[in-house]
Amino acid sequence: MDQAADAEKSREGVLAKTALSFTNWAERWFPDAFVFVGLAVVIVSAAALLNGATPEAIVKSFGDGYWSLIKFTMQMVLMIVSGFVVANSPPVERFVDWLASVPKTGRGAVAWAAAMCMIVSLLSWAMSMIFGGLLVRALARRKELAMDYRAAGASAYLGLGSVWALGISSSAAQLQANKASMSPELLKITGVIPLEQTIFLWQSGVVLGVLFVLSVVISYWSAPAPAHSVTAEALGVDLSRAKSDLPPRQQPGEWLEYSPVLTLVLVALGLGWVFQEFKSRPPITAISNLDTYNFLFLMAALLLQWRPKNFLRAVQNSLPATGTILIQFPLYAAIAAILTGAKNAAGVSVSDQIAHLFVSATSHDTFPVAMGIYSAILGLFVPSGGGKWLLEAPYVMQAANDLKVHLGWVVQTYNAAEALPNLINPFFMLPVIGMLGLKARDIVGFTFLQFLIHTPVVLFLMWALAKTLPYIPPVIPA
Repeated sequence: MDQAADAEKSREGVLAKTALSFTNWAERWFPDAFVFVGLAVVIVSAAALLNGATPEAIVKSFGDGYWSLIKFTMQMVLMIVSGFVVANSPPVERFVDWLASVPKTGRGAVAWAAAMCMIVSLLSWAMSMIFGGLLVRALARRKELAMDYRAAGASAYLGLGSVWALGISSSAAQLQANKASMSPELLKITGVIPLEQTIFLWQSGVVLGVLFVLSVVISYWSAPAPAHSVTAEALGVDLSRAKSDLPPRQQPGEWLEYSPVLTLVLVALGLGWVFQEFKSRPPITAISNLDTYNFLFLMAALLLQWRPKNFLRAVQNSLPATGTILIQFPLYAAIAAILTGAKNAAGVSVSDQIAHLFVSATSHDTFPVAMGIYSAILGLFVPSGGGKWLLEAPYVMQAANDLKVHLGWVVQTYNAAEALPNLINPFFMLPVIGMLGLKARDIVGFTFLQFLIHTPVVLFLMWALAKTLPYIPPVIPA
């Protein structure tokens, strides 16, 4: 090996060691995500007290806010369930096997997995994680590829660590587009922001395209050559398929559970309703309704699972992934209510104070960069699949109004920045690495490299493209 190759290997070694050190520290010291949001409640309550709010006002805001986003909480739960059930259906598994036959080299397989997972994540971040795990396992069964299993595992995670929040599954964009999903406090600040002003902006398309290509290129060139690849077999990972056959029917009353008759009737009714929705309004407006989005995925999940028994079994398997959403999102809503509703004698809330700080420390041009940095740092300590927006939105959107920054671009700045800490935070890696039989330390060296390169690119794009968007005052619905 020549000196240049030795130098390159040395640089990669330092990077990997840094990433592994971070992961080891995080695995030892990071508490459960529920502890993060619980601490956030305590900190925000203390801040409200210091700001002059009375304990009675804080307690009332906490209780009233807790229940203000129950509908949105359930919408997020259904998004996870439907994505999981679709990804685990037999037709999708067969499609995954076909996709796994496409790459010709190990490095090509790693880049292919990255591209496929990011595409799926634009439809459903929950589905992309299951889909990514299935695809990488299918690729690993092709021993002739000599694919590095760790690098491929990192690619399977890129849906959630790169572009997911710039697609239809962005919970921040979906929340802002749906009046019924928003808290009254936030609605007064932002009004309804349609998807045409967030994920369907041409500027958002530019960011998505740049990050997509960048992620694939990094995945390809960071994957070890065949001679240095660590395969699934070398790691002792069992790649055998889980048995998916239904147990034999035991009782006559179980006939409908094993028959597709109910499935076909329910899906026919569902598709009829979906047809009416898209016929009565523009397609973008129809898909902007989070209920329509979830309904489409649930009907697809039911049809792909074919038999009710299969569907119900897949739903039951998806439920463990929904627990944190059910418990944490109401607490995020309570935090937002304390931030905006617990005011001092002068009528000033903690949200007002933070917004004033943003306004005084930034300008119209620097606000997107400052917000992106702040949101990314906060994301290291408050892991969320979009729920963190409930915490940030009241004060960052108020600051954006004061500085005359395009509100839809603020949502997209949050979306792009939120994905950055996911690249190095072990919390969201758990479903993928669990499916793959890996540990966070196995993939974080590769995702850490993505993080280092993505961060300056994201911040530059947020700053540069913000200049192309005029401020649009919010329209507050009656």
